[in-house]
Amino acid sequence: MQAKLKCIIPSCDFTSDIHTDINSCQKCGNLLDVVYEGQNPDNMLELFSHRKANPKSIFDKSGIWRFRELLPFALNEPNPEAVLASLDGKEGQTQPFNLTEVAKYVNLESKDFFLQFEGDNPTGSFKDNGMAACFTHAKIMNRTNVVCASTGNTSASMAAFAANELGKMKAIVFIGSGKIAMGKLAQSLEYGAKVIQIKGDFDDAMDAVIKIASKEKIYLMNSVNPFRLEGQKTIMYRVLEGFNWEAPDWIVVPGGNLGNSSSFGKAFYELKQLGLINKIPKIAIINAEGSDTLYRLFNDEGVRWNDGKPEMDKINAFYKQMDVEGRKAHTIASAIEINKPVNLLKALRVLEWSNGVVRRVSDMDMLDAKAVIGKNGFGCEPASAASVAGIKLLVKEGIIKPDERVVGILTGHQLKDPKATIDYHTNKENKFANFPVEVENDIAAIKKTIDSRFLDAQEA
Repeated sequence: MQAKLKCIIPSCDFTSDIHTDINSCQKCGNLLDVVYEGQNPDNMLELFSHRKANPKSIFDKSGIWRFRELLPFALNEPNPEAVLASLDGKEGQTQPFNLTEVAKYVNLESKDFFLQFEGDNPTGSFKDNGMAACFTHAKIMNRTNVVCASTGNTSASMAAFAANELGKMKAIVFIGSGKIAMGKLAQSLEYGAKVIQIKGDFDDAMDAVIKIASKEKIYLMNSVNPFRLEGQKTIMYRVLEGFNWEAPDWIVVPGGNLGNSSSFGKAFYELKQLGLINKIPKIAIINAEGSDTLYRLFNDEGVRWNDGKPEMDKINAFYKQMDVEGRKAHTIASAIEINKPVNLLKALRVLEWSNGVVRRVSDMDMLDAKAVIGKNGFGCEPASAASVAGIKLLVKEGIIKPDERVVGILTGHQLKDPKATIDYHTNKENKFANFPVEVENDIAAIKKTIDSRFLDAQEA
């Protein structure tokens, strides 16, 4: 299989060899895809299953590189295993499974409702999928310095992968003022990244990092880089693997910079072209109310991909008005607190491919959903719970039908933002609050409190 870079706009004929680190079309300035030409190996699904059951290397164990024939950009290198990046094969060890209490909460049958916890990746978020591919390309390019703008998860993952190269790569992180959860910042610092905080928000940091990367020839690790999205495709391969490669009816995912939704749609589109699945699931992208650019453009302004002819005048006018008003993203879900998503056009393309929808949910919707997930013994950060809140809304609207198979993607671990959890549960006004009770150091008083708060509830 031969890989190349290609402009996403069908009418543009720009292509490039992959041995470059350009991240935009050199003719029209739009986003790029990694595309493949040539013959795929026979019996790929059997090959993937065999590797999982009988791994011969860390790359067979890896939930990314187990599927390397579906993102084969490194396979033509003289020594592919020398460039494949992995955290000891531990990235991508996720699969969809049922959660009974959450199914009740969203009003679906447990047998048809699944969640996939990408927070189970080594650095606690889905970003490890994309970083495995991004670092692989950086190694192909012999880059030694990497950079990203981040609300937290990207920087944590990038810093870990850079540290894993044992001094061969240095990581630089740009963050906005106060726009990063402490759990995520702690990871970046612990893994040795150089953290630069600029005055502004994520969008300001993103603008700065793109300029710096281009000027200084530092390898850019944000999802504007098409190789990031190649790695994130594997999240859907594992969903399908869990269903014996039968596509579900719905995939529901939080929407921030829109890299996940873009990569998921690309994964399904390619698999359908290869004849490995018979349909593309509908993809629902869930914005936070305080960071709802895609929702407003798609539902209020009617912006569509239009077979590769998006209405850029509407998008540009929307952004111009946003700047005039000084409108900034604001949500407790810091991972999706983004006003100008870099993968907007790719997300619009996926919504067309999948006949998908966009919804928005409030911070309290996400926090309540997060608490219910916790009642099932699993945890996620606030942005992840947008998936569950969105599923609940779509079921209520009748968009998701009771007999459809639904998969929600939970993107980050609970401990990424423990403050959000503590703040929720220490406020007695919150619907699912599990607040601590202060009691005198007296056995009788302690027993009375236990009986009233726990034992009686159990019996009831």
